[in-house]
Amino acid sequence: MVPGRRLESHCENRRSSHTSMWIIRACIFALASNPLLVAQQIRTGTGGESEDGKRLFVADCAPCHGPDGNAIAGVDFGHGKFRRASSDRDVPEIIKSGIQGTAMPAFSNELSEVEIKRIAAYLHDLAGAAQSTSAPGDAERGKTIFEGQGKCLECHRIKDRGSRVGPDLTEIGSFRRSVELERSLLEPDAEILPQNRSVRVVTNDDVTTTGRLLNQDTFTVQLVDSKERLRSFEKSKLKEYVFLDKSPMPSYQGKLNPRELADLVSYLVSLKRADSR
Repeated sequence: MVPGRRLESHCENRRSSHTSMWIIRACIFALASNPLLVAQQIRTGTGGESEDGKRLFVADCAPCHGPDGNAIAGVDFGHGKFRRASSDRDVPEIIKSGIQGTAMPAFSNELSEVEIKRIAAYLHDLAGAAQSTSAPGDAERGKTIFEGQGKCLECHRIKDRGSRVGPDLTEIGSFRRSVELERSLLEPDAEILPQNRSVRVVTNDDVTTTGRLLNQDTFTVQLVDSKERLRSFEKSKLKEYVFLDKSPMPSYQGKLNPRELADLVSYLVSLKRADSR
């Protein structure tokens, strides 16, 4: 599946890639949720069985293949394009055993048989899913929309610009597929990732605060409110603490034409880790 470099070099790069990835997750998720909880969800699929293959793919395969599965020349999982696999039955064996003489390592010591099968099933679903309703866009025009008429910096942050009210998008293209980004723009309530949940707390003296969850433990909950303030509450002093099932993000349905939507998605896809470019 992976062309190119020597296996020894890849193993060293892969260890570095995995280290970088966990650092990235810490940076992105530390302001969004308990990073240990998110890591556990990615590795164990505790967020829902149907998402296990996807989480495992993001954790173990996306560092090289990209979230859309098309970061390696000649390979495009999103369109069922493999170099060595001729059928679905070949995919688990390649994941398990690797490809000798290439940069594709064996995962037999890192993943269980069940995990490998779930990744293979996710790749099958990925190939069968429509990638996007939009044509490819222009990332530079998308950046202008993001910073201008879209008003995205009022909630989101990219590097040192923008707000911390919403999730940091500095490297969103390394973790989210183009079709998922488009859906988030059009239907923000359709899928709210665990690390992006909003909560409402009401204190015993009837003060209500709503914000993006940062972290919680047995005794406390921390969030960022609408004014970018870090707030911490003792659970014993709350009369209400609930997760909201609606996203605070507005829908761009009808606010952007198809070309503008495609441009904005292309810009978001371009926001990747330095080592994935």
